[in-house]
Amino acid sequence: MLLSRLVLAAVLAIATPLAAETVADRATTEVAADKLGEVLQLDALFAVLRDEGLAHGTTLEADMFPSGGGAAWKDAVSAIYDTGRLRAGFDAALTEQLGADPETVDAIVAFFGSDLGRKIVGLEIEARRAFLDTAAEEAARVAADDAAAARDPKVAQIRRMIEAADLLEMNVAGSMSGNLAFMTGIAGTGAYGPDMPEDQILSDIWGQEDQIRADTSTWLYAYLGLAYAPLSKDEMEAYIAFWESPAGQRLNAALFTAFDRVFRQVSHDLGRAAGQAMQGRDI
Repeated sequence: MLLSRLVLAAVLAIATPLAAETVADRATTEVAADKLGEVLQLDALFAVLRDEGLAHGTTLEADMFPSGGGAAWKDAVSAIYDTGRLRAGFDAALTEQLGADPETVDAIVAFFGSDLGRKIVGLEIEARRAFLDTAAEEAARVAADDAAAARDPKVAQIRRMIEAADLLEMNVAGSMSGNLAFMTGIAGTGAYGPDMPEDQILSDIWGQEDQIRADTSTWLYAYLGLAYAPLSKDEMEAYIAFWESPAGQRLNAALFTAFDRVFRQVSHDLGRAAGQAMQGRDI
């Protein structure tokens, strides 16, 4: 958290070495946030994440209250996926994890600021944008199955990439955490009745684990297959090497922490809004 203007003025007034160090540390973390946001192209990524969220809201409306949530539901979903709010929480979490480690930040910026790094991030964002079209996603799934059947060497590289970044397990954990937050949000509105026990919610979530893992694995191979199709073997090897490096491991952990913190709250807010809409109450 940034110091308030009043507290900052008081700290500067006593001008102790500790105060100067604190201000310098704050400036360092702000620079780290700016650098990471730029090379990871977070503005473009969160624009796509907002579009994904709005599409998800439409799907929830059709599945959970077919008579329609009306303008109130759309407004609620739009507010929940406000990019300014999401970025503020995400940036804070990311810099909390990495801001005090300038060497790691420099290594991350060096890789993703390179021609190859910029190319890779652009391809990943383009693939997420493409997946907004269900036909494009289905085509990517078919292409991934065909590549696996043909023993395409890039499939093995993608598998190593998934293992290096622990993408399957961390995405499964994130999905289950999000589902728990969503159901807890609904339960809090009384939509499941007044006495929905927490252990029942947890049991329902754990009962979905195998299906979530299977769906996540299928999605990963389709998405990464589409994103990395233009990359050469050597480019893929360089990217895998980055994720296997200490800086890559630190970034990976920080990204999942930041995404989990922000989107767990998003899931809870969506659940609460859905529960209210299911009961015909104002959102």
